[in-house]
Amino acid sequence: MSHDALIPAHLAPPSMPLPFPLTLTRGGLSGFPSPAQDYEGRTLDLNERLVKRAASTFFMTVTGDSMEALGIHAGDILVVDSAIEPRPGHILVASVEGELVVKRYELLGNRPYLTSGDPSYRPIPAADLECQAWGVVRAVVHEYPV
Repeated sequence: MSHDALIPAHLAPPSMPLPFPLTLTRGGLSGFPSPAQDYEGRTLDLNERLVKRAASTFFMTVTGDSMEALGIHAGDILVVDSAIEPRPGHILVASVEGELVVKRYELLGNRPYLTSGDPSYRPIPAADLECQAWGVVRAVVHEYPV
């Protein structure tokens, strides 16, 4: 992942509410929603939903396959907030020896590591390398091929 992949969030993004008629959609069949719900006038603006602090938020495009088991695939867009203090369990964007990576922050034996979702990738010992957290991943935008 290169530094060129960083795209800052717009400090005052234009509002773009889109129709959002149903409050809950289930993956299975559990009955039919009322047709009247389609006309409730509800909208959803993804900027409001996903960007909590525009000044500290940036977007990145993922490369590689090390995080697929955690639902992050090559080509996905990450919404990253640099104002969130990283805690174990968070997925981070970090610079490790000058290379940007997306990994999960974990404590193993009370030592900080960056781990992937794929056991074939070894954990990165964060304390032993030049490592700096750039931000915590707040959301992943994953598009399905059509």
